[in-house]
Amino acid sequence: MKAWQFTAVHEPLVLNEVAEPVAVPGEVVIDVKAAGLCHSDIGMLEDENWPRHGSKNPITLGHEIAGVIGEVGEGVTDWKTGDSVSVFLTYASMPGHERDGGYAPKMLARAQDLIRIPTGVRWEHAAVGADAGACSYHALVGVGQAKPGDKVGIIGFGGLGQLATRIAVLLGYEVYVATRNQNVWALARESGAQRIVTDIRELADEQLDVIVDFAGAGTTTAAAVDTVKRGGRVVLPGMAALETTISTKSLIMKQVTLVGALGASPDAQRGVYELMATGELSPVTETIAFEEIGTGLARLSKGGLDARLVARIGD
Repeated sequence: MKAWQFTAVHEPLVLNEVAEPVAVPGEVVIDVKAAGLCHSDIGMLEDENWPRHGSKNPITLGHEIAGVIGEVGEGVTDWKTGDSVSVFLTYASMPGHERDGGYAPKMLARAQDLIRIPTGVRWEHAAVGADAGACSYHALVGVGQAKPGDKVGIIGFGGLGQLATRIAVLLGYEVYVATRNQNVWALARESGAQRIVTDIRELADEQLDVIVDFAGAGTTTAAAVDTVKRGGRVVLPGMAALETTISTKSLIMKQVTLVGALGASPDAQRGVYELMATGELSPVTETIAFEEIGTGLARLSKGGLDARLVARIGD
């Protein structure tokens, strides 16, 4: 079968011929139906300082995965062929980092890492929910500790920011969005945002309880610390810049909690799928063909996309 594989930094993915996986004890083979394209893949391809795991090279990328179990390995009792599943991203076995991922028609996954996809959730949405959705939910609920009725600021209205805004509205938060891309302001309003601005500092008068910086562009994090209310919380999952300088005066005098958010939790991923199953959480996606994954990542690298790219791989 064909698989899109990473070989080296500053080199495009290569479409290689690889052997089809076979189920081993404790694992299953997933027939991949959809795989989301994630900006972390761009970091891996373009940045020597990007965090990497494992030593497998070449390696098939793709960690936002949705599909159907096609084969069950020995000792797997909780899952059967035909089950609709995604993969929870544990760092011990993360697809596209520690083992081959989902930019291929089939992949191996540990049974313990599987998350069931509820009936009615589209493949494209399930793929996005595996990382972008789960990370957004985790940043808000797990790390951000936001509660219904809290005022929550969202910096960046790309793939994660769009998901986070809608999730926050559905969970009962009062949501405010900061994004320079005015092309998506209308979508932010439709998603339920109370107010949209170009710079989070414009929201200082709102006394935001929590700000989640999905941009992570350096200056955005500094602005969040300056803007959040006294005793507020700033959550940083964005990594557009790998360094930032903040005002220690704002951090200390306002007693701001600044915390990084990495990955998600199984409960966060399940929570996203529950919202998707209701039809109230419907990510904006653009579907591309398996053969377009390489060019899709190039488009993602250039920026300016208003939808999450997802490759449809199986029927």
